Amino acid sequence: MLCVVLDVNVLISALLSPQGAPAAVVAAWRGGRFDVVASPMLVREFESVRRRRHVSERVDNHDLAAFFADVARNAILVDDPPPARHVPRDPDDDYLITLGLVADAHAIVTGDTALLALALDRPRILTPRDFLAAIESVE
Repeated sequence: MLCVVLDVNVLISALLSPQGAPAAVVAAWRGGRFDVVASPMLVREFESVRRRRHVSERVDNHDLAAFFADVARNAILVDDPPPARHVPRDPDDDYLITLGLVADAHAIVTGDTALLALALDRPRILTPRDFLAAIESVE
C-alpha cells in the first residue's frame, strides 16, 4: 500500500473546494487507495490553520471539526521526526520532508512551491493533480 504525507495545504484546500484535485486526493485516501502518515506536528499545524479566519468563515465549524477528527483518527500517526534542514526557502516545512523520509513515504502531496522545487527521488513531491495521475497510472 502506498504511504503518503498530505501537506496541510492540501487538506485545507479539500475543505475549501470540494470539487478540486485536493478533494479528489482526500476522497482517494478515504476510498482506501493509499495510507496517510501524519505526526503530532502536522496535526497541530492542521489544527492551527483550520482556526484561521479565512478558513473558519468559509467552512462550517461542525464540518471543520468532523474533518479534523477524521484525519486524526484515520491517518497513521508516527512520532514527530527529528529536526533537519531540507527546505532552504521555507524552513517551517522541513518537518514534512523529514516525516516523509522517516516514514518511508512514497510521496508528499503539496501545493507548496518551495517543496515542489526540491528534487527528491523518494519521497516524491507531487501536486495533488500529479499525484492523482500517478495513482491512476498504477491501476
